[in-house]
Amino acid sequence: MKHHIPYEDLRGWLQEARKLNEVRDVDGASWQEDIGMATELLHHSDPAPAAVFDGIPGYPRGHRVLTNFFGARRMNMTLGFPTELSRVELSNAFTGVYGSVKPIPPEYVNDGPILENIQEGEAVNVLSFPTPLWHEQDGGRYIGTGSYDITRDPDEGWVNLGTYRVMVHDEKSLGFYISPGKHGRVHRDKFMALKEPMPVVVVVGGDPFLYLMACNEIPYGLCEYDLAGGFRGKPYPVIKGRVTGLPIPAHAEIALEGFIDPNKRREEGPFGEWTGYYASGARQEPVLDVKAIYYRNDPIILGCPPNRPPDEIARYRAVVRSGLLRQQLLNSGLSGIKAVWGHEVGSSRMLLTVAIEQRYGGHATQVGHVASQCHVGAYAGKYVIVVDDDIDPSDLEAVMWAVVSRSDPATSIDIIHNAWSTHLDPRISPEDKKKGQLTNSRAIIDATRPFAWKDQFPLVNMPSPETARKAREKFGYLLEGFCKAP
Repeated sequence: MKHHIPYEDLRGWLQEARKLNEVRDVDGASWQEDIGMATELLHHSDPAPAAVFDGIPGYPRGHRVLTNFFGARRMNMTLGFPTELSRVELSNAFTGVYGSVKPIPPEYVNDGPILENIQEGEAVNVLSFPTPLWHEQDGGRYIGTGSYDITRDPDEGWVNLGTYRVMVHDEKSLGFYISPGKHGRVHRDKFMALKEPMPVVVVVGGDPFLYLMACNEIPYGLCEYDLAGGFRGKPYPVIKGRVTGLPIPAHAEIALEGFIDPNKRREEGPFGEWTGYYASGARQEPVLDVKAIYYRNDPIILGCPPNRPPDEIARYRAVVRSGLLRQQLLNSGLSGIKAVWGHEVGSSRMLLTVAIEQRYGGHATQVGHVASQCHVGAYAGKYVIVVDDDIDPSDLEAVMWAVVSRSDPATSIDIIHNAWSTHLDPRISPEDKKKGQLTNSRAIIDATRPFAWKDQFPLVNMPSPETARKAREKFGYLLEGFCKAP
């Protein structure tokens, strides 16, 4: 299938999204309330347009915030595929390209739009950008929602790009939370053990495709720049940070560069997270002292705040993570894997469905357990449902129909204890969180026809795929103009 990413940076993406007529402009919205309020509305009104907020009171015109970038037809455009593909088709197409990509390291360049404006030393002012207050009960303004943090392993030297929430403390300092086990946290823990300052760059308003690579489970030691370069078929252009030496995207909108002092902590949070809760509260977390800020003329903040799922984060993670999970299942040697979906209602993590063509007794159980514990599926999961290949795994109603009609509660559910979770899991007790006991359990639900007598299982009273296609072609006009009730 033809694959081409038609933009180089966030501004190029915005031009492509406007061609699809999927961008709306908002003038005069406040950072204190309006932008977060409008973004939450857009997240829960899929399909909905992207929004560009300008004329934000207290800030120069041109200092903008872009939200809800991943949805409708622009979802496919963002990943470089035809807009008519369904969600599962898009996920499978992405996986196909991902499996054949050869990483291409980034290329250092001497100049780029990111260097149009530079703040250093006493001139550094993070508050010069219109960072919104995303949720009513947030502990502060979070400039890092659609951002990624650049770090380098102090022992092995490889560079990681990871998406972790970034809170504005004041003009010159930021705080951010990283869950244990994440690659950026591994880097941070190593620097803490060495008692050395950790160099960090927070990129705000970068290339949306690179952002998607940074917020998903890429193998340990593989740099997201290399992967994005492989997808694009050319090296990713970066400049060398003046303060840290870290590679910074030459076409990013804003980059915040500095160091984490191993001995410095400030209260961070609470923040409305991807689970739909203020699950982690406020805690003492490391502080990033900002030493330099680079930004383009008329900079754009890419805002991707989590809201109660299903939301924007759930949509883009579902497409990319589902494809990555399918690839890992295939790489593990499992056969019969037809389709995979990380459901948006669980923000693509807490509810996974795998559709298989059953080939032997125990096949469904094997697939469910591997899906729950491989790298993509392991973090903060809750439920894995395995269904037959006549079920669309992305159709939650069809999946639950399979659960209630093909599974037996007493014999079709396996429980795994002591699995990898996070402070953000609202079901972990406050006492266990204080002790650092961040584990949960997993349910593996076999919602397939019992293999031993699957050929004797009652027939489904649904039309064949061919008959269903004919019905759509002949009578699809009856549905035109109708949409789901609000």
